Amino acid sequence: MDRKKDEQDKTGLSLNPDLRQCYTEDARGKGSDAAKTLLDGQILRRDVIKWGLLTAGGIIAPVGGLIGCGGNRSSSPSPVPEKQKLWVIKAENAKPGTSSWRNTHPARAGEIQGFASLTSVNRGEDIAIFVDTAEPTYEIEVFRMGWYQGEGGRAMMPSVIRTGTKQSIPVPQPHTHLLECQWDDPYTLHIPKSSDPTDWASGVYIVKLTGRPSGKQSYVSFVVRDDERPSDLLFQSSVTTYAAYNAWGGWSLYTDPQAYAVSFNRPYQQGFGAGEFFMWEYNMVRFLEREGYDVTYWTDVDTHTRGQFLPSYKGFLSVGHDEYWSWQMRDNVEAARDSGVSLGFFGANPAFFQIRFQPDSLSGLIPNRTVVCYKNGNLDPASDKKNPPEIRRLTTTEFRLSPVNRPEDAMVGVMYRSFFDQKEDMVVEDASSWVFENTGLRDGDHLPGLLGYEADQMFGNAPPGTKRIAHSPYRDFFGASLASDMVFYTWPSGSTVVATGSMQWSWGLDDFDGNRRHSGVLPIAGVQQATRNILRRFGATMPAHISLLQNCGDCLEIG
Repeated sequence: MDRKKDEQDKTGLSLNPDLRQCYTEDARGKGSDAAKTLLDGQILRRDVIKWGLLTAGGIIAPVGGLIGCGGNRSSSPSPVPEKQKLWVIKAENAKPGTSSWRNTHPARAGEIQGFASLTSVNRGEDIAIFVDTAEPTYEIEVFRMGWYQGEGGRAMMPSVIRTGTKQSIPVPQPHTHLLECQWDDPYTLHIPKSSDPTDWASGVYIVKLTGRPSGKQSYVSFVVRDDERPSDLLFQSSVTTYAAYNAWGGWSLYTDPQAYAVSFNRPYQQGFGAGEFFMWEYNMVRFLEREGYDVTYWTDVDTHTRGQFLPSYKGFLSVGHDEYWSWQMRDNVEAARDSGVSLGFFGANPAFFQIRFQPDSLSGLIPNRTVVCYKNGNLDPASDKKNPPEIRRLTTTEFRLSPVNRPEDAMVGVMYRSFFDQKEDMVVEDASSWVFENTGLRDGDHLPGLLGYEADQMFGNAPPGTKRIAHSPYRDFFGASLASDMVFYTWPSGSTVVATGSMQWSWGLDDFDGNRRHSGVLPIAGVQQATRNILRRFGATMPAHISLLQNCGDCLEIG
């Protein structure tokens, strides 16, 4: 069997002509062996599997579109019209859950660690899981994260035992300090695509890795999309910010000196491999799925590459820490707002730094695996005044600064002001607002512990008619007395944009505290109801009106 598999892996596969054309120039410039292989029109099956270039139909194509050769030519199909299946999340969360996804023996010294070949994968496609461990064997378990009667996750398949591989640790590139792993022997996971949309439903997935015999554990995270199923709400997982803060191997956008480029081809140091998911996003996921909202998921890499899908949704949800955006992300989200899609910024510091995406540096084959951000316009070659405006505007500095000149509050309504370590309270200013309807809250009421650790305020670039409904004083890390603002506005298209102005809003929705950082912050009924009010204003179908019957026509129970 091993011999047969080896022969299959050596099989040459024909290359999509668009992909070959896209990378011809890059191959000649870099001299990459892998890229040169593309020029011959053949590539080995084992390399295709390794780098996730094989689609469900067996056609080699770039994941996430063709970036960097004549613009953003997406290879994604147009959305397929389909009757909306409002019942999917309710039906999915009615399945048996488990708490065995929890990490009970963390690999604090990197005894076992891994990463995924993609940040997201569509139903019907493959994703590769790379693992580094000196253990003789290790176990792979895959879970979809949600509510599941409070268990928080569902096991998706029987566990798999594999032989451990001690992988090489990369050396940082001299100027950018980019660290990119070139690991071998991945586990290739196929995501089924049956007619049942709850069969590997769109969601955030956690792979738990357990070394044997030590029992040390870590995570790998990825998102499953469902590009063909429209839903009321789209939840964005902010993986570019995970990557920015990821100091695995000693370099991140926050080390001193900093890296100027960071790769998704390495384990996340945060969250024992889960990035910032459990810190900032999971509480909102649990709330949405416990309530039964019709929601699907993708990452901010998809916001960059799949803007044509955004008008399929009623509401776009940015949750927690969503700091790093590309120019295309900003364009795509604003275009969605202009077409009537409502935006919910349930966090703080969104769209603060501009980034650029590049392919992986080792093969040049996989788009959007590298995040570039100098964080200082004077250091970024794109800022050179000799460059044309369409290049200079991509300078990786703060969006509000020249030469980008797109202040965040022009889209969000507020923008980042400062940070602090202590927990502070959000303070209601206008309890008469529709946001606080049926919450029982009054002007001056405090929402304990929900302000922090970063906070936004109004600066003067917000759209006309922006309303402030919470105004919350705090003392920042530097001792300055400041205040955070929660706002909303209505755009001429009819869309509503809401920004909480605080990163910790979702902590008031659910009692999960796996990072033990929420201590003392409990679910707040008024915050839960305010969130329901916001989602209702976005046009989301109220969960009480969604039937579990899969053959129920429009799947609504009105009455």
